[in-house]
Amino acid sequence: AREHQHIRYNPLRDEWVLVSAHRMKRPWQGQLEKPPKEDIPRYDPSNPLCPGARRANGEVNPVYDDTFLFENDFPALQPDAAEPGPSEHPLFRAESARGVCKVMCFHPWSDVSLPLMSLAEIRAVIDKWAEVLVDLGNTYPWVQIFENKGTMMGCSNPHPHCQIWASNFLPNEAKIEDQTQRQHHLKHGTSMLVEYSQQEIVRKERLVIENEDWQVVVPYWAVWPFETLLIPRRHLLRLQDLNDQERDNLASIMKKLLTKYDNLFEISFPYSMGWHGAPTGRHLEEDCSHWQLHAHYYPPLLRSATVRKFLVGYEMLAQSQRDLTAEQAAEHLRNLPEEHYKLKQKGAAQ
Repeated sequence: AREHQHIRYNPLRDEWVLVSAHRMKRPWQGQLEKPPKEDIPRYDPSNPLCPGARRANGEVNPVYDDTFLFENDFPALQPDAAEPGPSEHPLFRAESARGVCKVMCFHPWSDVSLPLMSLAEIRAVIDKWAEVLVDLGNTYPWVQIFENKGTMMGCSNPHPHCQIWASNFLPNEAKIEDQTQRQHHLKHGTSMLVEYSQQEIVRKERLVIENEDWQVVVPYWAVWPFETLLIPRRHLLRLQDLNDQERDNLASIMKKLLTKYDNLFEISFPYSMGWHGAPTGRHLEEDCSHWQLHAHYYPPLLRSATVRKFLVGYEMLAQSQRDLTAEQAAEHLRNLPEEHYKLKQKGAAQ
């Protein structure tokens, strides 16, 4: 029955998604994407994210050898923005938007990405994320860590990096997830995503990979073709709450997941990802036990390295729709090797 069209409910967003698995058979004569470049130089002095390079504001980067955090030279949020003033009509409301935007480089080399980094190097990224979340979370109610990987997802620089935006307001996605998780907790007395992850461990059909502390699933309600949800086994509110073992095992499962992504079409797999956890700032003193820490991965590729999913038309005007069931996507990812194709090719060439 799941091969036939049906709609699935997403309790985390309180919305439905149309699943039309039979559409994968339709011929494609639309846009073909250019595969990502494979010949990125390890160091380019003109690349503003490289160690020792000069950025647009004239500052020179230190010659860093692990992670490097700095203020975004073109921030979407600034801490001293002026108040918009009173609204004269309820249909024309505006409120203050203040915050800070930072950029964090994962590694000094431009020709690597997270799946090609060592576990120790990925662990350093996780530790830095946690450190920044504590620092900015003391002031701001929401701190959003996100990575746009690949030009297909709007990334303007191939150097491995993410962005961290902190705001004096809860963004829309945070508000929705706060409300849905709170309502579930009030109604059922449990954390929605803790209960969901326990169910997925039993059912197995959407499970991609797991270890002692983490699991990755293609969520039942996934919209993007190979979308995944990364969830800790323990009930945790925020990334900074992870203990040493959980951080090590997070590095391990991230490396395995992202290796599988790259192996799917044997390219540097594009995606947007981000962490969602309980709000911070003034919310640190509140009961946020309805929250469960998690990360979303949203990759756009559908059939090959050159055919992507477009969220247009029906998706923009009616509701989300997908052409591949979550179970099919999970099986594809689950069966992929955990050795990166580049390392395998390198070994074969020697």
